[in-house]
Amino acid sequence: MTLPAAAWRERVEFERRLVHASGTLYPVPYLLGWISWRTTGRLLLVSVAVAAVLETLRLSGSVGPLDPLYDALVRDYESDSVAGYALYQVSMAGTALVFAPVFAVPAMWMLSVGDPISGGLGENAATEPKRIPVVAAMVFVCFGIAVPYAVPAFGPDPGVIVALAGAVPAAVADGLPPLVRGVALDDNLTIPPAAASGMFLAAALIA
Repeated sequence: MTLPAAAWRERVEFERRLVHASGTLYPVPYLLGWISWRTTGRLLLVSVAVAAVLETLRLSGSVGPLDPLYDALVRDYESDSVAGYALYQVSMAGTALVFAPVFAVPAMWMLSVGDPISGGLGENAATEPKRIPVVAAMVFVCFGIAVPYAVPAFGPDPGVIVALAGAVPAAVADGLPPLVRGVALDDNLTIPPAAASGMFLAAALIA
């Protein structure tokens, strides 16, 4: 039975968000004490290499049996450019390699958890800002993600400041994407480094 176009798009969008949320598992082996943070970064570099191979195949037209995978990962406007899932892997790996876990883990989860929630609250074109209530919701979600890491590390009051310093840039990167020559920077690329940088700078200033 063939799904109606609207139902098919809804199912594909759900699958994309499910794939998006799966990135929440990236730091889990480290958090469970199974591997070091350095090893986590190296494994994420492997994921970047895999994404690079997939993107090379897709952009060269050598898709073959990978059509169902690309249906779940790639949006129409990404057909002739590097897709968001590849930028996702780059930002996750870069954040893990540059920042300590106290900054990197919540920043990574702001992308894997916060971004799908924000996307579910309001649809917008890639170059359009999200509605203020959606941006505010993103701040709230990201703050909730960061607080359990920041408060134990820096204390109650400084920890709240550090968490907020990560949540606000993450929400801005998600809801108010900067334009470079008319092209919006993909939030898959910008959310983790923006959040981790904000937390790092806040921690350095209040330390």
